[in-house]
Amino acid sequence: MARIQSAGLLLFREVAGALEVLLVHPGGPFWARKDEGAWSIPKGELEGAEDPLDAARREFEEETGVPIAAGELIALDPVRQPSGKIIHAWALRGEFDVSALKSNLFALEWPPKSGQRRDFPEVDRAEWLAAEAAKRKIIKGQLPFILQLQRHLARRSRGDEAGRTDIR
Repeated sequence: MARIQSAGLLLFREVAGALEVLLVHPGGPFWARKDEGAWSIPKGELEGAEDPLDAARREFEEETGVPIAAGELIALDPVRQPSGKIIHAWALRGEFDVSALKSNLFALEWPPKSGQRRDFPEVDRAEWLAAEAAKRKIIKGQLPFILQLQRHLARRSRGDEAGRTDIR
């Protein structure tokens, strides 16, 4: 059986010299009352033989309603989730107005066994979070992406050759 793969983008910015990352909160009734450990980078599953970067771009737009802007993509190492799923991710410096969030919808029988299907947003909110707050809010299996970005930015600020990126 093929391993499930997802791809996403970790948008970041620096405000007064401090790193902030954009995280999204999953929509729907299962996540409504969950906060710490529930947030994610905008991401989703690859469709067939889709290129992971193409999937990351598509998923960002589906979950936020905004196409990703051009810019230098920082390739992050893929991360295996406890479920076995592999997530590919890229970091990108950019801006996003969280009040403009317009996520795609998914249908779910709700309440359970009611026979009624309701539409819910895949993402119900987005927030810019300081790196330390984001580390508490992000799903534990995605924490390595924030850590990788911090290491990359630290190397780059020191001028280390290892801080160079894979520009795509």
